[in-house]
Amino acid sequence: MSGRRLLVTGAAGFIGSNFVRYWSQRHPDDHAVALDLLTYAGDPRNLEGLGVRLVEGDIGDLELVERVLAEEAIAVVVNFAAESHNSLAVLDPGRFFRTNVLGTQTLLEAARRHGVARFHHVSTCEVYGDLPLDSGESFTEESPYRPRTPYNASKAAADHAVRAYHETFGLPVTITNCSNNYGPRQFPEKIVPLFATNALDDRELPLYASTQNRREWLHVDDHCRAIELVLDAGREGETYNVGSGVERSIEEIADLVLGLTGKPESLKTIVPDRPGHDRRYLLDSSKLRAELAWEPEIPFEGGLRTTVEWYAANRSWWEPLKERAPVAETSAWR
Repeated sequence: MSGRRLLVTGAAGFIGSNFVRYWSQRHPDDHAVALDLLTYAGDPRNLEGLGVRLVEGDIGDLELVERVLAEEAIAVVVNFAAESHNSLAVLDPGRFFRTNVLGTQTLLEAARRHGVARFHHVSTCEVYGDLPLDSGESFTEESPYRPRTPYNASKAAADHAVRAYHETFGLPVTITNCSNNYGPRQFPEKIVPLFATNALDDRELPLYASTQNRREWLHVDDHCRAIELVLDAGREGETYNVGSGVERSIEEIADLVLGLTGKPESLKTIVPDRPGHDRRYLLDSSKLRAELAWEPEIPFEGGLRTTVEWYAANRSWWEPLKERAPVAETSAWR
């Protein structure tokens, strides 16, 4: 398919900007428009050289969104816009519910009024809650929603709103729930860029006290390819889990980053656990693999190596951002 006109929300953030970059390379005949509020984690530099219009604005601004949809004759909306940092959600939960729930509902309403051909919503594994560390379980698309933090709850509520607009109004929607993403251009509050940039500067790597808590790790390019497949061939009204199957503990990530940067283990430091700190996530992505023939292509160790190399080579990108992070993990819970 070619000639599609897309609105990508949250497009100046980590996954959104990588998606715009990926889509522009794969679908040069398509027309993408970026919408982003440019909060602390949004950076217009992420879109430089891509030739897309960047609209600075809030997905919760119905008049603005309706205007952009009409001006640009948008057929497809891909919604990445979200407050996403669990630690900040503990300190300021209201902003998460405003953006992630009310913002998504407003975006849905604008899409309904405009009559888009597809509304794709990007969500997270964290809506399902967490799993015991000694468990062999994984979350399927049928797993009950049991969010444990304000961020998780706000994303769960957004998913419900998306489904409600499909069931009630017939809006053609799809949802993907992904595992932890990593890759270039990720704001340095998240664990991989935080550890990488701190190690490069010989600063401490703050590990939560539950150092063996595990996450499933997915390279952002593999995630973008999954969304592309869902947009092209996914069934309307369906949810697809996107997971690599690769689990690593927080301490394993720290050790790998220290090895890649040649820095000593003494940089590891223990900080108090965040309230509501989830133990483990793992997604069963067999539905996506069976229906759309998706498989992750980037091995974790190799992907992590190229990611750390990107941060080492792009100090001018991340150094100005370090001071913008609203939460200091080393002191937030003391």
